[in-house]
Amino acid sequence: MLIVALDVFSFEEMVSIVTATQQEVDTYKIGHQLFTAEGPRVIQYLKALGKQVFLDLKLHEIANSVASAVTSAGRHGVDMVTVHASGGRTMMESAVTAAKPFTNLKIIALTVVTGLNDNDLLDIGVTRTTDEQVSRLAQLAESSGCHGVIASPQETALLRAALSNNTMIITPGIRPIEDKNHDQKRVGTPAHAIQNGASYIIVGRPIIQATSPEIAAANINRQISKAKTH
Repeated sequence: MLIVALDVFSFEEMVSIVTATQQEVDTYKIGHQLFTAEGPRVIQYLKALGKQVFLDLKLHEIANSVASAVTSAGRHGVDMVTVHASGGRTMMESAVTAAKPFTNLKIIALTVVTGLNDNDLLDIGVTRTTDEQVSRLAQLAESSGCHGVIASPQETALLRAALSNNTMIITPGIRPIEDKNHDQKRVGTPAHAIQNGASYIIVGRPIIQATSPEIAAANINRQISKAKTH
């Protein structure tokens, strides 16, 4: 249930983190930072280790361009790839269709990034609250055939009640109690997310910047296990 975000600048940094955490982690997230720096070889490295790859590129383009990017991701053996739900139904349906030839490839729709709050949405002309916008986009994504959605810990319970049990909820913005929020505004603890129905949680800086990434990952896995029993 733990996805570690490999938000680093180099292949060497990635290898160091994966080497330290691979006994605790099955799935790793590759985002813009690492993918722009190192390209597909980071995917190939993780797949050679038998790891699941969550390619978090937040695709948001015309439907044909997104479908082509999904096809490329599938050819690299990626297990999950993100699209922006705000790209609309046609774009998401095209992504889902493009993923079908790849047995394990799932399309995950981003609702509202965790760096935004109600005031930020107003700035870009969205008059709904964050909760309302997240819920609207998540339901649109589900009806478009997406396999899961991304939303902050603060919306997890809302979405679990609104969506099918088969729809994954993947939750970034995870911070152990003692950690700072950094540039994230809608955050929560691992236990909070799991108890409210998250399928996976994404953790970056609290693990990759820890003195011992392995111990940090193990501690979060223990918090997840404890939350599942309550």
